[in-house]
Amino acid sequence: MVNQNTLAMDVGFTHEDFAALLDKYDYHFSPGDVVAGTVFSLEPRGALIDIGAKTAAYIPIQEMSINRIDSPEEVLQSNETREFFILADENEDGQLTLSIRRIEYMRAWERVRQLQAEDATVRSIVFATNRGGALVRIEGLRGFIPGSHISTRKPKEELVSEELPLKFLEVDEERNRLVLSHRRALVERKMNRLEVGEVVIGTVRGIKPYGAFIDIGGVSGLLHISEISHDHIDTPHSVFNVNDEVKVMIIDLDAERGRISLSTKQLEPEPGDMVKNPSVVYDKAEEMAAKYREQMQINQQGGAAPAAVVAPVEVAPVELAPEEIEDLPSATEDVEEE
Repeated sequence: MVNQNTLAMDVGFTHEDFAALLDKYDYHFSPGDVVAGTVFSLEPRGALIDIGAKTAAYIPIQEMSINRIDSPEEVLQSNETREFFILADENEDGQLTLSIRRIEYMRAWERVRQLQAEDATVRSIVFATNRGGALVRIEGLRGFIPGSHISTRKPKEELVSEELPLKFLEVDEERNRLVLSHRRALVERKMNRLEVGEVVIGTVRGIKPYGAFIDIGGVSGLLHISEISHDHIDTPHSVFNVNDEVKVMIIDLDAERGRISLSTKQLEPEPGDMVKNPSVVYDKAEEMAAKYREQMQINQQGGAAPAAVVAPVEVAPVELAPEEIEDLPSATEDVEEE
C-alpha cells in the first residue's frame, strides 16, 4: 500500500527545492586546482568538459598539450575522463577555463629535476640554433645548450636535426631555465674509458696562469701548474705553447664535475726534466707511469695515502657568456591565443 503522507511529501519537492539542494552541494573550484573531468563535446578550437560545475568548463586548443597540435582530436576523445588544471576563474557566463598543458609542464619539471638528481645523461635532437647556442626539447621543455658547452667542430647551424648526448647544468623552474651541456656528457663518456695512471697523448688548447688545458681525444683535461714539474716554474708559458703535442698522465678523474686532472711531474725521471729536457720525459713516460701505478697499488693495499696528491683546483660555477645569456630562451613556450 502506498503511504499517502510520503506521496504528498514527494509531490511537494519543487524545482526550487532541487536547485537549492544543488547549491548546497555545489563544489567550489579555484584556479590552480587539478580536477577530474569528462569530455562531452569536441569543437574545432577547443572542447567542453564536465567537471561537476553548474556550467561546462572549456579548454582551448592551445592549452591541450605541451606540444603544438592542429585539432582537439589529437589529444582528447569524447567521453574520456582525465585530469585538468583550472587555469582561469569563471567568466561572465559562469564558465571555467581548463588546461592540460599546465599539468604536463608541472610533471615535466618534476621529471627533469629527478633526472638531474640522478646525474642522468639524456639524448635529444637539436631543433634550432641561435647566436648563443642550440635548442633541444627535454620532456617537452625547451632546453638550451650554450655554445661553450657544445663539443663539436661543426658550425652550430649544422647541428639542427642531430641527436646529442647531454648532461644537466641548470634546472630552475622558478626562473624558467633549463640549461644542458654536450661537452660534459662527452667528458663523462670519455672518462669511463680512462684510468688513473694511464698515459695519453694530447694537444695544448689553452694556457692560463694556473695551468694548461690539454685536449685528449675530444675532451679537455687540466695540467695544473703544480703538476708540470718538480722544479718551480713561474708560468706554464715557459714550458708549453698552444698546439704543442704532449704526453701526460691521468692522476684524477672526477666524473661528477666532469674534470680530468693531468700530470707531467709524475713522469719526470729526474726532478726538473720537464723544464730542462721534455723529450726525456716523453720517451720514458710509460716506464714512469708503470712505477706510479705500482706505487699506487702498494699504497692502496697498505691503506697509505696516495703517492701523488692532486693539487686542489677551484672549480667555478657554470657561467655563460653575455651573448649566451642574452639568447637563453625560457624552458616553457608561450602559446598565442587563436
